[in-house]
Amino acid sequence: MKQFIFSMATILSIGSSSLAQEVTFQEYELDNGLHVILHQDNSAPVVATAVMYHVGSKDEDPGRTGFAHFFEHLLFEGTKNIERGKWFDIVSAQGGTNNANTTQDRTYYYEVFPSNSLELGLWMESERMLHPVINQIGVDTQNEVVKEEKRQRIDNAPYGKIMYRTGLYPHLFKKHNYGKSVIGSMEDLDAAKLEEFIAFNDKFYNPNNAVLVVAGDINVTETKKMIQEYFGPIPNKAPKFQRTKIEEEPITEAIKVTEYDSNIQVPMKVLVYRTPDMKDRDTYVLNYISTLLTGGKSSRMYKKMVDEKKMALQVIAFADALEDYGTYIMAALPIGNISLDDLQTEMDTEIERIQNELITEKEYQTIRNKFENQFVNSNSSMEGIANSLANYYLFYGDTNLINKEIEIYRSITREDIQRVARKYLNKNQRLEMDYLKQSTK
Repeated sequence: MKQFIFSMATILSIGSSSLAQEVTFQEYELDNGLHVILHQDNSAPVVATAVMYHVGSKDEDPGRTGFAHFFEHLLFEGTKNIERGKWFDIVSAQGGTNNANTTQDRTYYYEVFPSNSLELGLWMESERMLHPVINQIGVDTQNEVVKEEKRQRIDNAPYGKIMYRTGLYPHLFKKHNYGKSVIGSMEDLDAAKLEEFIAFNDKFYNPNNAVLVVAGDINVTETKKMIQEYFGPIPNKAPKFQRTKIEEEPITEAIKVTEYDSNIQVPMKVLVYRTPDMKDRDTYVLNYISTLLTGGKSSRMYKKMVDEKKMALQVIAFADALEDYGTYIMAALPIGNISLDDLQTEMDTEIERIQNELITEKEYQTIRNKFENQFVNSNSSMEGIANSLANYYLFYGDTNLINKEIEIYRSITREDIQRVARKYLNKNQRLEMDYLKQSTK
């Protein structure tokens, strides 16, 4: 149990920001609309090729949830020139690694190769974009893969509905697709026809809806030539997708719910607030508040609830910011006979303390120092740099945030922390959840 608590806290406490050391880059656009970002670092013979598509679960049609995540798998099936099932073999044979992931807002694919295989990485990603093979055998195969993933990560995993938000976001988002599961409904995927998968690919997996990043041991002039050769001729199968933000009604009264999980032994108290999107400066302030509350053993909630009062096995607080909205999630696991109501009372006490008193100058400097250290130690891998560059361009419209985002954190004041806590972390603006063990009888 202790091992799981640690891993869950590690996964969930990761903030939305990605702080970076000085990263030089060039960016430009191909005639077909593909945005290209190049980062040259010849200190090690490694290169990352990455493509981020601006499509996630929020872009799915009603009754067809799970398509974006499904495509994360489906587009590894094979292409016109890559035999079905051989993608990973090709990568590993060249000493490379690769992976992909999907969120509510985007899908991201990458390869990391020895730098002498740069052209292979570019060719493979251009093949994924230009020549994907989408047929019934691939759909049927990946349907089973996704079902097994859902069983392992959500249905049969302790606290799975919390980690993957499937037990949280439906209560907070009634209109927006953020209320739907990223992994989607298996019934929706089963009901979908092959032509619907083909149409989804044609709509979203185009140069005009993507950013390509190449980071590592490259020659920029030669890399540009290869990019033009492999990606320049790719046509767009649809116009650039235009989104309309779905507005949720404000939360004016606490939403009180109970969720059950047969995989857990220890219940959990969860408080979730709807907050601004990832670009809003207040989201950065919420990251400061997270560090103040649960950022290490000297943080307020950990010191009080875990160390001093011995009420909780673990405490968690973090901002989960997305493109259209964000959330602020707090949770605690009780020890012994401590009730979930007792945990909520203690969490509320700490929130009210921030709302009513400026944090101390010592606490403020400690938080700033932690973010400064993150900045110094960040972006230690080529893939991490590629991910950050793509993310800052696609969602913030400012690729250079990879270098200057730290200035936003430096601008945050103690008064900002109090103001943001007062504005967003109120009892009438949240979800209050008791997460309980489900009886198997």
